[in-house]
Amino acid sequence: MAYSNWTLETVQKAFHLEAVNTAGIFSDVEPVAPSAHLTTALERNVPLAFAIGTEKAKSELIVSAVLVELWEHFDRDISFFSGIDFNVDAENGLTGVCDFLVSLSPAQFHLEAPIIILVEAKRDNLTIGLGQCVAEMVAAQCFNAERENDISCVYGALTSGIDWVFLKLEGKKLQLDMAAYTIERCDKILGILASMTAQKA
Repeated sequence: MAYSNWTLETVQKAFHLEAVNTAGIFSDVEPVAPSAHLTTALERNVPLAFAIGTEKAKSELIVSAVLVELWEHFDRDISFFSGIDFNVDAENGLTGVCDFLVSLSPAQFHLEAPIIILVEAKRDNLTIGLGQCVAEMVAAQCFNAERENDISCVYGALTSGIDWVFLKLEGKKLQLDMAAYTIERCDKILGILASMTAQKA
């Protein structure tokens, strides 16, 4: 089974996750002001991505720009990957391609633990991708543990480029933030991603 085949119900059952739906788990996170470069890029790219309307365009024109900004915010001392094979446990269905991964390791030419954030881009309906994102988060937990680089939390994000929804996995406890943030609040989105990377969320 590939990540894309999981639903929220099946992944919770298979990995015995306790899901908690909470509105605004990241509401207290301090915003991070975007650079002038990102602001300009989004002013140009968001309308184009919206007009093209495909998941690929939104990933390339919006999501990548936000994650590059996160990379710069941490002085390039983290790494992020796009469209990477992440085959962790074929027997338990934890295989496939991840849209984006963020690792706390600065190594950029190969993936190293610990993985901290998984980002899945979806064309429109974000809830369809919940199972896929959670399965990738579980895989990240396994990947980190196998390399003895375990961290307390792994985070996830589902995004259409325009709307962003965030998740948190700590052990078997899965928290789904029922609050969605739009790209108009890019400072808040950056703040949440930065707090996740710093493990303060």
